[in-house]
Amino acid sequence: MKKNNILILSAGRRVELVQSFQAELAQLIPSSKVITVDLEPNLSPACQMADKFYKAPIASSVNYISFLKKICEKESIGLVIPTNDSELLALASHRVFFKNIGVNIVISEIPLVSACRNKNLLASIFHEMELDSPIIYNKNNLSFPCFVKPYDGSSSIGAYTLIDQNMLTKKILNNKKNMFMELVPSSYDEYTIDIYYDKNGILKSFVPRLRIQTRSGEISKGVTKKNYVYEYLLNKLPNLTGARGCITLQVFANKKENSFKAIEINPRFGGGYPLSWSAGANFPRMMIKEYILDEQLNFFDNWEANLLMLRYDAKILLNDYKS
Repeated sequence: MKKNNILILSAGRRVELVQSFQAELAQLIPSSKVITVDLEPNLSPACQMADKFYKAPIASSVNYISFLKKICEKESIGLVIPTNDSELLALASHRVFFKNIGVNIVISEIPLVSACRNKNLLASIFHEMELDSPIIYNKNNLSFPCFVKPYDGSSSIGAYTLIDQNMLTKKILNNKKNMFMELVPSSYDEYTIDIYYDKNGILKSFVPRLRIQTRSGEISKGVTKKNYVYEYLLNKLPNLTGARGCITLQVFANKKENSFKAIEINPRFGGGYPLSWSAGANFPRMMIKEYILDEQLNFFDNWEANLLMLRYDAKILLNDYKS
């Protein structure tokens, strides 16, 4: 049986991501379905919008990979889409295993995933790409003001500014997960770049999104930009070794000073990707064509610039819910 169904992991609130894959499948392979998994699927809006869902064990569980294998075989999954940082290393480590049973996990190579999960290692990646990045300080020789965050953190949890020495507590200093870096001035604009690399690691598309407003580390208001940031990255993004599928890069940029500070790479779909999809950078379609239909991709840059996204909360109602 041809494996044409798609599995989206840690679906959570990613309703728009589920719907984008459903929309592309409806055009390309109408009989195919989008399956989701989540720790609490009954409380996941995205799972309620999927064609089918399952309750998953935590990614660190010894049963996680066998659970995924069972679901992939049962549901004829041909394509697996990661969305959560905690699952990335396990998936990268088992990518070849799944490929050998006909399942494509769209995930970058282990060295890149490992570096992205430990932000202390990203400086060497940025150096390889010729991207400027903030100075990382030795905790015993800090310069204030500075910025502190967990080296393996996400969604801005545990990240904050230290204005002066008085804000530096022993708890902060002795937390082995904390890393300290140069504070990027408020004169810089923050961009998230949605990037797509094909199965051979070749750059196929990217969209800079100016972050106008965020909530819990995720964009709530943003606009696509094909400007000086796009030009700066055009000849640098092809140099990301080991990249595959959707990658998000965070960059601070100052147009007046022509200055850039790359701060983070996440080897997965970002929460704000639906803006890039709406602008025409159709990564779900690219993945379906590449991994299920075995088609070659061309570089795509004909997406809509200056497209503004304003997000709001919506509801899903389920009758007769029982906890």
